[in-house]
Amino acid sequence: MKWLDRLVPAVCDVSVTNVCNAACDFCSYARDKDVVREHRWIDRTALARALVILYRRGIRYLAFQGGEPLLHPDIVAMVRDVRAIGIRPALITNGWLLPRYIEALVAAGLGTLLVSIDSHSMAAHEANRGLRGLGERIRVGLSLAGEHRLMRLACVTVNRLVDYDRLPDLLTRLGFDAVTFSYPQHERLGSSSLVYSETSELVAFERDELLRALDAIAAMKERFPVMNPAASIADIKRHVRGEPERFPCVGGHKYFYLDWNLDIWRCEAWSEPLGSVFDLERVEDQRDRCTACMMTCYRDTSVLMHAGLAVAGAVTAMASGHLLEATRVLFRRSVAESLLSVAAERATIARLR
Repeated sequence: MKWLDRLVPAVCDVSVTNVCNAACDFCSYARDKDVVREHRWIDRTALARALVILYRRGIRYLAFQGGEPLLHPDIVAMVRDVRAIGIRPALITNGWLLPRYIEALVAAGLGTLLVSIDSHSMAAHEANRGLRGLGERIRVGLSLAGEHRLMRLACVTVNRLVDYDRLPDLLTRLGFDAVTFSYPQHERLGSSSLVYSETSELVAFERDELLRALDAIAAMKERFPVMNPAASIADIKRHVRGEPERFPCVGGHKYFYLDWNLDIWRCEAWSEPLGSVFDLERVEDQRDRCTACMMTCYRDTSVLMHAGLAVAGAVTAMASGHLLEATRVLFRRSVAESLLSVAAERATIARLR
């Protein structure tokens, strides 16, 4: 049964540093917010030892993040380490250092590149980031990545700087293949992650305003590839309205967060770590059907993995002689919606693989 469960690959986000060179209004990693008092850098040698444990746990996709991961002096070597062990590496960056590092990252085996974008207007984006000239650096970096057929995703935080009707034009001009939206985080997270802002008015949405933004994202699918599954957007809308949700989070089971201290968390919103990554093999899977947060990476992945995990659960039930339970698991509405989501995103998913 453990072998069957491993057929659905797991994911881990790794924050390699808490240092950032940008000044984003809605992020507490920002260089000018004075939240980061002590600069931290993950140790490459220790991470290499941890990769063995992550691989044995079934993790096949790993995303480097920060802070700004390209500030880490060993980032290229760590991408190479991840690829060498059989895990597909991705990286999310603000793009400032992308022209300098993209060729080395591709040579090291980077599989997917994500670049943060805050607005349909590059002038507004650069002003929010506090990095004048950033747009040209992003364009050059994406062009070089495209020459190597690297998957290029825009990562857009839902905020008041975004006009969703005009955003596709900018993303097309810059050279992105698709976009994924991150939902606003206005409250402090429980983990060491600082991807939130308690003071930013750009992400302080009222309920109806956020629902309109979610509708605009769903509508944008007709004009530009949007990675957020329609079923996931609908579930987040239920979350915002306080209604029952259909897709439990896979955080702590199929998705993990690893920080610069090498502490492993079930997700970035959780208040307590599972422990050191070196103890992960003794940690039980977390399967409590949590729907407490709006962390996009976890919630979207949960929708896409839902059908595969249902099949694994049904086989387990049949092996134990519980045929009715297996049938009930397979014929839930959520399983059908998950399958439809995978079918809708099949072309992009194939490139990510």
